[in-house]
Amino acid sequence: MSVAVRVIPCLDVAAGRVVKGVNFMGLRDAGDPIELAAKYYEQGADEITFLDVKATVDDRDTMYDVVRATAEQVFIPLTVGGGVRTTEDVARLLAHGADKIGVNSAAILRPALIDEIADRFGAQVCVLSLDVTRSATAPSGFVVTTHGGRRTTDIDALAWATEAMNRGAGELLVNSIDADGTKAGFDTELIRAIVGVATVPVIASGGAGALEHFAPAIAAGADAVLAASVFHNAELTIGEVKGALRAEGMSVR
Repeated sequence: MSVAVRVIPCLDVAAGRVVKGVNFMGLRDAGDPIELAAKYYEQGADEITFLDVKATVDDRDTMYDVVRATAEQVFIPLTVGGGVRTTEDVARLLAHGADKIGVNSAAILRPALIDEIADRFGAQVCVLSLDVTRSATAPSGFVVTTHGGRRTTDIDALAWATEAMNRGAGELLVNSIDADGTKAGFDTELIRAIVGVATVPVIASGGAGALEHFAPAIAAGADAVLAASVFHNAELTIGEVKGALRAEGMSVR
């Protein structure tokens, strides 16, 4: 585990606005991404993650504008994912102020993308985003999904994570599709399984609904915790989450 646990708010962005929904369905407006990122920065967020949930050509320029405007006033690492298919996409996002780039569906379709990003920009830039669901047929009991969890593959999650790290992924963002949106807590079994093969930092995502949910994810081996709706709905603040982690004896920034 890293020296200090990171707390990361995630903002799903479509057409320049933060949206909320379940599995990217029934999306509703949740505010301005630049304003929200600034608020979370003031609250003590360690990083900000933007996910471009529509990632169409029409929306792409809007996302670049959002990243640039955020980077000008939020001085913590920005990770941007969604629709990244080439190293040119990565280069342009980095030029607009992103620090790390998340890849998911495009890397599953063409794993060499991970090698290309790591070779050109360094492993620290490449974050593999894993949307994972349980499967009785997979050797590990978990498979990866694509398209925001809507399409299930037969690719074993642990095998894919291992391949991606070997190719140069510098961090794993592990989102439990089964827990996502339930607010019943992180899937600690999944976290432990991924951490068991991980040689890079692991970010736990999916299921956060209460202060007591965060410490078990770290105890399971995660280096960072990521959440969205509990922050957007003002149910919890970054400071409250860090306070709960400190109360459990965990080091936070």
